[in-house]
Amino acid sequence: MYSLVDKAQWGGEVRFDALLDDIRGRREEFEAQRHISADIIDAFKDIGVYRALVPKCYGGDEKSPAEFLKMVEAISAADGSAGWVASFGMNPFYLAALPRDTITRIWKDSPDVVFAGGIFPPHPAEKVDNGYRIKGRWKFASGCMGATLCGVGIQPDEPGAAPRMAVLPPDQVRVDPTWDMVGMAATGSHDLVVDDAYVSEEWTFVRGASATIDAPFVRYPSLAFAAQVLAVTTLGLAREALDVMRAMAGGRKSVTGAPNLGEREYAQIGLAKAEAQVRAARAFFYESTEAAWSAVEAGGEPSRDQINLLRLSTTHLTRECAEAIRCVYQLSGMSGAENGHPLSRILRDSMLCTQHAFMGEITFKNAGAIFFDHDPLPGYL
Repeated sequence: MYSLVDKAQWGGEVRFDALLDDIRGRREEFEAQRHISADIIDAFKDIGVYRALVPKCYGGDEKSPAEFLKMVEAISAADGSAGWVASFGMNPFYLAALPRDTITRIWKDSPDVVFAGGIFPPHPAEKVDNGYRIKGRWKFASGCMGATLCGVGIQPDEPGAAPRMAVLPPDQVRVDPTWDMVGMAATGSHDLVVDDAYVSEEWTFVRGASATIDAPFVRYPSLAFAAQVLAVTTLGLAREALDVMRAMAGGRKSVTGAPNLGEREYAQIGLAKAEAQVRAARAFFYESTEAAWSAVEAGGEPSRDQINLLRLSTTHLTRECAEAIRCVYQLSGMSGAENGHPLSRILRDSMLCTQHAFMGEITFKNAGAIFFDHDPLPGYL
């Protein structure tokens, strides 16, 4: 066992544990409705999920990447979908590319802004009157049911224009509840539909562009962090799977008269291997995170090699944790195969994590290219 998070930073131990207990007790509710309930989003605001990375000058807490990641890890142990939705508290990494006056308006009343976006495909946008006329449908807008701001990907109809993100209030966006995947059922990653809207240019930004505000986090690589916050949900799921397995160990003996699970040699070996697998991947992941953040704290930016290790450790974490979960699930026998058993839900959620493009097989190719002093494919660093 290890400590996932410093709970004092997130509303205090009693409050944080009560939230996790509430989430654990309502997993079926969330899964049935295919989104996290509004009162849980409010609780996330309460403990500081959405202001965690907002600069202090805007009322935020300016936590470090590792502090934020460990919070997402802990929530993911309670429920993978809840952790996935909480991970989008990293939205300042996106919004910081907006013009400074727009950022000030966004956080003027509160830093607890919930942002959800559908990036792909970027739809053509007509340039009109210092802004854009947009319409289209965008997929995979995780957490959109609780969003106070929505973003959609656009392609301005100007020669050589880079794809942009347009930011709109939720009343200009329609949510089409299309999300129906094998795992992470409660993330509410539905389609966003805009029938016809005007968005002024100051409410758009080039995704991945330099930040317009000065804060330490803007020097931490945003694309790598966007992958990290999702990958760490798999780590929380793995921790929960290992704990569930330990709790099953003292159960009744098999109907055949075989010893209970915890007394079986193959189960002891399998659990030990899975525990080592998860801890090793976790150590690599946070070691890479802290090394990159140390470069930022020293006043610089992470090196190419440090960013490469961020990306590599992120994909490695997702794959290793998913494999450990699969092994634990297999050890559980028919008990764990029941749809209502925690291990079945954890297995399904982990399978979704491995499908995300951020953690795809191409990551290993890009990492290896850098190790040989070659350039990776575009969009990696």
